[in-house]
Amino acid sequence: MGIEDASMRNGRALSDQWADSVVVRPRTTEQHITVHKRLVLGFAISILTLIIVTAIAITLSVSFERCAAESSGALAANGSSNSKWKQSRDGNISHTEDGQQPWRHLRLPATLRPRHYDLRLSVNMENFSFSGEVNIEFECVNSTKLIVLHTDRLEVEKVLVFSDSKKAGVMRIQRRFHYQPKQVFVIALHREMKPLRTYKINITFHAHTEHELLGFFRSSYVLNGERRFLAVTQFSPTHARKAFPCFDEPIYKATFRVSLKHESSYQSLSNMPVESSTSEEDGWVTNHFSRTPRMSTYYLAWAVCNFTYREAVTDNGVVIRLYARPDAIQSGSGDYALHITKRLLQFYQDYFKVKYSLPKLDLLAVPKHPYAAMENWGLSVFVEQKILLDPDVSSFSYQMELTMVVVHEICHQWFGDLVTPVWWEDVWLKEGFAHYFEYIGTDFLFPKWNMGAALIRMLANVMGQTLFQRGLNDYLMTHMYGNAARDDLWNKFSEAMQREGKDINITQVMDRWTLQMGYPVVTISKNDSLDNSVTISQEHFVYDTDAKIQNPELFNKSFQWQIPLTFAVGNSSHISTETIMWLANKTERHRVGHMGGETWLLGNINQTGYFRVNYDLHNWRLLIQQLMSNPKIISVGNRAGLIDDVFNLARAGYLPQNVPLQMISYLSQESEFLPWHAASRALYQLDKLLDRTEDHSLFSDYVLRQVEPKYHKLGWPDTSPDGSFMQAAYQAEELQREVIMLACSFGSKHCHRHAVSLISDWISSNKNGIPPNVRDIVYCTGVSLMDEDVWEFIWMKFHSSTAVSEKKVLLEALTCSGNVFLLNRLLNLSLTSDLVPDQDVIDVIIHVGRNPLGRHLAWRYFREKWDILNSRYGEALFMNSKLISGVTEFLNTEAELNELKEFILSSGGESAPAFARAVEIVQANVKWHILFQQPFYRWLRKAPDG
Repeated sequence: MGIEDASMRNGRALSDQWADSVVVRPRTTEQHITVHKRLVLGFAISILTLIIVTAIAITLSVSFERCAAESSGALAANGSSNSKWKQSRDGNISHTEDGQQPWRHLRLPATLRPRHYDLRLSVNMENFSFSGEVNIEFECVNSTKLIVLHTDRLEVEKVLVFSDSKKAGVMRIQRRFHYQPKQVFVIALHREMKPLRTYKINITFHAHTEHELLGFFRSSYVLNGERRFLAVTQFSPTHARKAFPCFDEPIYKATFRVSLKHESSYQSLSNMPVESSTSEEDGWVTNHFSRTPRMSTYYLAWAVCNFTYREAVTDNGVVIRLYARPDAIQSGSGDYALHITKRLLQFYQDYFKVKYSLPKLDLLAVPKHPYAAMENWGLSVFVEQKILLDPDVSSFSYQMELTMVVVHEICHQWFGDLVTPVWWEDVWLKEGFAHYFEYIGTDFLFPKWNMGAALIRMLANVMGQTLFQRGLNDYLMTHMYGNAARDDLWNKFSEAMQREGKDINITQVMDRWTLQMGYPVVTISKNDSLDNSVTISQEHFVYDTDAKIQNPELFNKSFQWQIPLTFAVGNSSHISTETIMWLANKTERHRVGHMGGETWLLGNINQTGYFRVNYDLHNWRLLIQQLMSNPKIISVGNRAGLIDDVFNLARAGYLPQNVPLQMISYLSQESEFLPWHAASRALYQLDKLLDRTEDHSLFSDYVLRQVEPKYHKLGWPDTSPDGSFMQAAYQAEELQREVIMLACSFGSKHCHRHAVSLISDWISSNKNGIPPNVRDIVYCTGVSLMDEDVWEFIWMKFHSSTAVSEKKVLLEALTCSGNVFLLNRLLNLSLTSDLVPDQDVIDVIIHVGRNPLGRHLAWRYFREKWDILNSRYGEALFMNSKLISGVTEFLNTEAELNELKEFILSSGGESAPAFARAVEIVQANVKWHILFQQPFYRWLRKAPDG
């Protein structure tokens, strides 16, 4: 699943949370979601995804519950399959019927196990309703009179239960009822169902296709002036129950046969190909889809639409189709994603040594969706902005973001669809690996893009690629069409290591990283003794060290990791080969070879480890001197890592505030994109803290002095782009873009004049010659500096453009205005009219908040419209979390912190993880101002002009 926001409580996610909020003043611009933020420095992606989805599961009342009763109803053994079933249900409450009411528990009772669903739906696109009939074949595991399964917002009409065993026939139902607090439907029978026997239940029902973005929901788009409708599913994590009665937990895998009836003017899609089709006399048609493999309910999918498609076929016969609006297909906007999907299917088959399991893979581009994408098996659904690409107007950044989303979702066809986590606590097993393969897969497609990743990259580096791939293959082959927990994967990796004589217990190593919150900071200090030794210590890295005292249970001081620390020493002309040492204790002493007075130390070589590294101040000064004199002695990845670490360590109070500012004084010599990108992320974070302070110009002037030499050297891209994506030029193009963005953001008059001239030329000629890679910068800068007519011009272009990437950039540019009236107008139009698509409303509010002149507007608007926003997006918690973090992360005064706390109390949001996270961020912002603002500006006043 493409994840849109991060709600991890601390650790590297906070760095990225700040980094993703780059826009500063109204004269600046920023690309809201740039995948560069997931390059070598793409911290915490895998772990924070686990935290997000676990939090969501808790909020949705399906969270994992442990109690002493879990062992009281152990499942009957039935060969290896039942043993596995019992093992995988650890943590579930096993329910007996001696006084218990299993429908009140958070998990379904383990007494029944579904085998097959026969689901028939009739979908009415005129009145947005559907009716259905489901036949579920299930096995009784433990004797019971109760059938408990999930339903939500379904009107159940008729229920029949059949026995297929010795006394075949209809079973008498004593009582049936909904228990809405747990979204379950309960059927109490007159007599018990017996273990190892098979039964069937038949349920007829009806419901509405909802306007919200979960379950079976409707959407629309305009084609040739006519509004057209479609309906599509989104069942992850717990919304299949909104579309049909089912055992809606990932462990309850079964096969499915789906039939969809609808008007013949529409077509329907599902996970499998159409097996047969029946035309009705009333102008309706029924499509019968082939039986699926065993799969979890949340990966079942279908859609009813009138899209068209483009097709490709892999060498081994898998049919790939990309479905989208007819005008998008006709323009070729889906061709790029279709092309890379074909290559990726073959790549993953070769890498995992496991064939893709289905005969087809459909990619469906929908106008709105709660996530970037959803990896339904054989029918992956993408929001249009993440899969449609127009090379004439799309930037390199947009292409890379789209590429990584597609790579991510295709990986899920193995990690997630084929092998599914037992429960949401192990969602890391699919999301972590899909995020890792964003980089591996993208590197396969475009080797010169220089990708890298975080936690799993560290594991692969420790194991070596051959053993890593062998462990993955064993894991997939053992658990295909089933479920797995994290120990299943770690054990396969340990076995692969042991077969090569390497005695490393991967479970012990990785549990420290996946079960503990956050990640460590490793501090390396030279000793004064003459034995060439260093002291290396580890501690839990947090941005607010007081939090450890205020909340000792959450920020456990005993957190400890097994850390594979790569290490090198160097001087002005040479760096040693790296060595690796395992750091297992809080503090250790190691000898590292000869070290002179001018020898510096460097840890975490090429950022293969998932941790930060700090040094004593003398070592930091030596590293800064090295960067100033000859930066290329230190690799590109390490230069980027040093910049990211030094700013975040200073942000958290581990280092004086002047150290990162001194480090970036070398940037005029930096010719690579990654260090510049790391610097820009950090500088925008600081600017967000400082942009409303009296001495802000001291900071912006200092940054501009570091940026302008490179800006004038690189210049602007050609105003007549050929529209082609040349991968070899990617890094150079992105470096130029990064520097231009910094120059315009921090007030370069030359940058402003050039942006204004490009906008003026466009308006006068009505021909857009602005290079795609800098359009967002130019549009935003023009809107912020020019008059209201320019805003109206961009508004008009937003409505007339048909390219989804261009519409996104134009809409975000409108939020850059310095005119409060226009910002208010945009906020109101976005929520109360059809002029702004539903999926863009949240982005409008967030981006207005990123404009310092609109910050108070967005914050006030968010509070005033909370009830409307919460009713529209409340259950789509990823979007809701994104909104909450987006409008609060810029708050940094004591008054704003109090406003936030008061609003949480008045809105009843005390239990929402996103609000708790928001309070932590704003508290950290306020604390930074109290502790560090004055020394920060004091150093800037004395800083050299060069």
